[in-house]
Amino acid sequence: MDKTTALLALAALGQETRLEVFRLLVRAGAEGVPAGEIAARLGAVQNTMSAHLKTLGQAGLVHAEREGRSIRYTADMTGFRDLLAYLMEDCCNGAPELCQPIIQAVTCKC
Repeated sequence: MDKTTALLALAALGQETRLEVFRLLVRAGAEGVPAGEIAARLGAVQNTMSAHLKTLGQAGLVHAEREGRSIRYTADMTGFRDLLAYLMEDCCNGAPELCQPIIQAVTCKC
């Protein structure tokens, strides 16, 4: 990941509704959530939610898959992993034991 892509992802997550959407999709896992259901769960207008989902997609944080007339969204965990890797790329200046608490905190316990 380069700086421009990282900034795009961070800007996308820097808005309250988009952060809530991303967290909802992370919780949903591989099953994902249809766009209309995302809007309903978060109490948002569908066309506004579409704009938020588009921003998250352009930032590489969500993936969309058409299902008939509906679109199902999932968190793009590869994009998120790449963002975390970029942020931690120079972590701890050669002292990996300092990074261990961070790595444990972001490791899935499911």
